Amino acid sequence: MTALLSAQQRDALERWLAHLRALDGAAANTITAYGRDVTGFLAFLATHRGGAEGTAALASLPLQDIRAWMAHERARGLSARSLARALSAVKRFTAWIADREGSDATALLSTRGPKFRRKLPRPLSEDGARAMLDSVGDQSREDWIAARDTAVVTLLYGCGLRISEALGLTGAAHPLPDILRITGKGGKTRLVPVLPAARAAVADYVRLCPFDLTASEALFRGARGGPLNPRLIALAMERTRLQLGLPATATPHALRHSFATHLLSAGGDLRAIQELLGHASLSTTQAYTAVDAARLMEVYEKAHPRA
Repeated sequence: MTALLSAQQRDALERWLAHLRALDGAAANTITAYGRDVTGFLAFLATHRGGAEGTAALASLPLQDIRAWMAHERARGLSARSLARALSAVKRFTAWIADREGSDATALLSTRGPKFRRKLPRPLSEDGARAMLDSVGDQSREDWIAARDTAVVTLLYGCGLRISEALGLTGAAHPLPDILRITGKGGKTRLVPVLPAARAAVADYVRLCPFDLTASEALFRGARGGPLNPRLIALAMERTRLQLGLPATATPHALRHSFATHLLSAGGDLRAIQELLGHASLSTTQAYTAVDAARLMEVYEKAHPRA
């Protein structure tokens, strides 16, 4: 697809992605997705307009060409959510170009993305989460793998970690401290308290693990000693949910949702939970939790300054 881009477009795209990586601290997956989305957009324009153009052409791009690209993407099966993300990437790239070239890209930047309904997270019930932690180790015949899977899901639920964050821990993290410093999305760091149950689960895994867990290498290992593939945790949870009769939404990420929801339901402060999850926006944290309106009003009334 990049063959359809002009040399100037390819150079600008590489410089923009480098800017996002170095200055904005965007995550690797975000960089990859943005690069793919913008490349697809520029490649479509090259075909639609009869050849690749320079970056200046983006500023004068007519609205009908933008709509033609969006219609093309929808026709090939792209969801409204994915198209909205792609349009966001294209806008960011165009705004960066316009800022450097002094051009006016109002038409593209004012384009509205498709409407879509955000999927609300579905956390496990408290009983379901406990059952998952108690049973996930039963899926393996090897004691050390059973202990490993239990340790990982305990970190997801007990500390609210993303699966990538848990599997990103190295041997230097053992024994787990009272407070973990986690580097999350966009390179942002946060401090996460470690429950005794999580510390004990990891210690049990380390004791049984047959591999040398050096400080610089992955803490959680696969059967052959390499870094643990997150898919293996997802499979262990899938088998467990089928055994327990839990819903299909009982995934590794659902444990992070459950962590937030259960903390808030137990009286946790929404701002504190926001910090624990590493969310930049409080609205993100609110959407992340599944609590009823009465509970949210109770939290709001406690937090709202009174005259």
